[in-house]
Amino acid sequence: MQIFLDTAEITEIEARAGLIDGVTTNPSLIAKSGAGVFDRIKEIAKTVSGPVSAEVVASDYDGMLEEGRKLRALGDNVVIKLPLTAAGLQACREFHAEGVPTNVTLCFSLSQALMAAKAGATFISPFVGRIDDAGSDGINLLEDIRAMYDQFGFETSILAASLRHLKHVEGAALAGCDAATLPVKTFDQLIKHPQTDLGLDAFMADWKATGRDGLV
Repeated sequence: MQIFLDTAEITEIEARAGLIDGVTTNPSLIAKSGAGVFDRIKEIAKTVSGPVSAEVVASDYDGMLEEGRKLRALGDNVVIKLPLTAAGLQACREFHAEGVPTNVTLCFSLSQALMAAKAGATFISPFVGRIDDAGSDGINLLEDIRAMYDQFGFETSILAASLRHLKHVEGAALAGCDAATLPVKTFDQLIKHPQTDLGLDAFMADWKATGRDGLV
């Protein structure tokens, strides 16, 4: 499963270089960074070699195409992020015909995932945490999408989004998702475990007891 970082901060991306496969952004994250949209997307696309999702803000078909083409021009690894609306799916189909990768976002149901795949989406982004908030089971939806895509041979990759904690990430992996996007806090939790820290402390204490400071 690929791991994407959900951020628009260059320092956060650079600090985790070699550990992430790509980046996802949205207008809110870029606004929070204080940078201009096009400048920041271009900078991120140069910083990572993997997919960089850049979201359109237009709500109409023509506007999405215009914005999406401008964003795509910023880097060969830029993926156009589109909302799961009728206009968004129409734009997705056009970008698919043009060979432009897309990330259809704000997916909350199996039927929406079906329509995105039929429109040729490169990625579909189900919002696990928000689905849980609404009283449904986000991980169960990931499992259902995986089963449906496999049954019909859809090539759309499942990009689990709105993952709030480790159980969400582990559930996405077990559900067979192709990718997951994580905020920095959740990403960093993937690596840490208190028993690892305790074990290292014990090893270091034992090593110092030998009277040596290094390996030689």
